[in-house]
Amino acid sequence: MREENPSSSEFIPVTIDKSHIITIGERLYTESIEFVRELVNNAYDADATLVEIIVAEDLIEIRDNGAGMDRKGLKQYFNIGSQQKLYSPKSPLYNRDRIGQFGIGKFASLSACKRFEVITRREDFVGRVIFDKEQWEKPGDIWQLPLEVLPADFRKQNGTTVMLEGLDKRFGAKDIEQKIIEGTPIKAPQFRVKINNHTVTPRSLTGHRLPFLEGTSFGPVTGEIVILPETASTATDLGIEVKVKQVTVRRELFGMETWGKTMARVRGEVNADFLPITSDRTGFIKDSREYQEFFEIMARVMEGVKATLQKLTVKKETKKVSRALKDALQRIYRSLAANPDLSPFGAFPSGDEVKGIGDAAEVAGKKEGVSGREVRVEEKPEMPVKKKKKKPKVKRLTPNAIIKKIKFGETGVSCVVDSFGEDGPEVFSEEITIYINRDHPLYKRESAKIETHTLNLARLITQEISLMKDPRNPRQAFERQSKLLKDAFID
Repeated sequence: MREENPSSSEFIPVTIDKSHIITIGERLYTESIEFVRELVNNAYDADATLVEIIVAEDLIEIRDNGAGMDRKGLKQYFNIGSQQKLYSPKSPLYNRDRIGQFGIGKFASLSACKRFEVITRREDFVGRVIFDKEQWEKPGDIWQLPLEVLPADFRKQNGTTVMLEGLDKRFGAKDIEQKIIEGTPIKAPQFRVKINNHTVTPRSLTGHRLPFLEGTSFGPVTGEIVILPETASTATDLGIEVKVKQVTVRRELFGMETWGKTMARVRGEVNADFLPITSDRTGFIKDSREYQEFFEIMARVMEGVKATLQKLTVKKETKKVSRALKDALQRIYRSLAANPDLSPFGAFPSGDEVKGIGDAAEVAGKKEGVSGREVRVEEKPEMPVKKKKKKPKVKRLTPNAIIKKIKFGETGVSCVVDSFGEDGPEVFSEEITIYINRDHPLYKRESAKIETHTLNLARLITQEISLMKDPRNPRQAFERQSKLLKDAFID
């Protein structure tokens, strides 16, 4: 067997067409507007306190007051896939966690424009590099860009200006602002972004706030979930913003897709700087141990959010039912007062106005005239006869039961609205207590509308009251109910 002579080995150079660099940028940043986010984050990494963006018809200019770049820095800037920020993860002045990672964003910008110009100053060095897409592709395998050294007074302070000229399409200032809000750390101290002289501010959400802090073996998970009011819920931008180093990578639902319409009320953000992200910065490496542990944490957080959302929903529903029940009972009271012969409770007490809804009714004291003077006569109350309490036949009420009493002098009925299951009766009575089933399909349908909710409650209550008058004759009970309902809603 003949051994090969090592000295005769040949080497094949690895090359890539320069036009592919632009294609890579386009594919990594599927939205060409992403380049703006990348350039703003570069300014943040350079300890800028102010980034000003000018958006014109065929020009976008991004100017910052950061540290700027010298010759070495410019070479590093155009080094594709540089690992420099991995070796120096903190900025020198404000100790910021550096965001930029791949250095491909500037090439993505060439998918949106024809010319990319960088002017930068660091101390006494001022330089300009022009990246003309058409000119750069002409020389074939020559990989270089023209650097022009400018006079020191060309730019007054340290920082970098990037100009994109010859835009292939227009970019709206509002669209860029949306991308800045999601994709840059505008909440960071000593950092501000302005677009056409308008300061970009974080979104402000109004609602029930649920902050959280959880620990993992890779680092902390912090954030805040906001449950929006029903009037503010929307089907756009669903999910929780997942941020790495204060930058939104993507929105995640964390199981909310099974919650139905209520998921539209949930927004918020979660920060987990340890999460590994994909090369295009639009997703996470979900089979990594970091993401799997993160997802388990968020699953527990969202269970708590779901429980709170259900409590808030029930609380609001309880208020709505309580108002409707009170209105229905007030109408029924007036109707019974106008039709005492239809009442199963006997004649109404005479005297001043009687408040029949709630606890004990208030009845005016009797008056008698003696020698031209009014004397209040207090009747001696009879000693109450203790009766043996009967055990209730109905199942124990839930904590969300709504109970109101309608009184006629010393007697009356209690009305209970509670959950008795979809297969349970819509309404039933036990002695002088009327139970209304809020789980019943008919009740659900009628309670969904404000105008029918009170009417339906009044229908169910008058039905039971009419049967109490004479349970042996349902036909007459139906006629009594019709009369009571008509007079209850005569207005």
